[in-house]
Order: sequence, then C-alpha cells, then structure tokens
Amino acid sequence: MRKFLIEREIPAIGRAESSELTAVSRQSNRILKHYRPNVQWIQSYVAADKTFCIYVAASEEILREYAAKSGFPADKITEIKTIIDPSTANQ
Repeated sequence: MRKFLIEREIPAIGRAESSELTAVSRQSNRILKHYRPNVQWIQSYVAADKTFCIYVAASEEILREYAAKSGFPADKITEIKTIIDPSTANQ
C-alpha cells in the first residue's frame, strides 16, 4: 500500500461547524467501507478553503474512484514518498 495526500478545494470548509464536519466524515466512511482494505483514510487537515487528506491506498486510480463516489473533490493527488520531521536531523 502507498501513502497519498489529497488536496480538496472546498470553499469555506474552515468555517464549517462541528456538526457539518461530523456529517462529512460519516458520508466519507459510508463510501469508504466499500473500498476496504484497498483504501484507508488516515486523517485530514482543514484549512480555510481546502482540506489536505492523508490516505493509504493501493493506487491513485482507486482513490479517484472513491472520491467520485463519495462526492468530495480530489483536485490533486500526490504520492507521499517519505516522511521527515525534526528528528530526521539527528540521524
């Protein structure tokens, strides 16, 4: 499985109420269960007009299919090759 970052353009998502984010998460999970074990949602970062979502998936193509069926845009999908953080400097 590979790790991906999905950028989703969603106007005003950063101002969404907690109940709206709960509903969005439930919708995503409803569709996601049909794609297991080939797609796993790890987490999402919500910004003003965009979300950045981390997924583990078998392929970019299956992520695009999942996004289309869920009703959420997948404006840009980028494969994550590696992860670094401040501790990387100490290796």
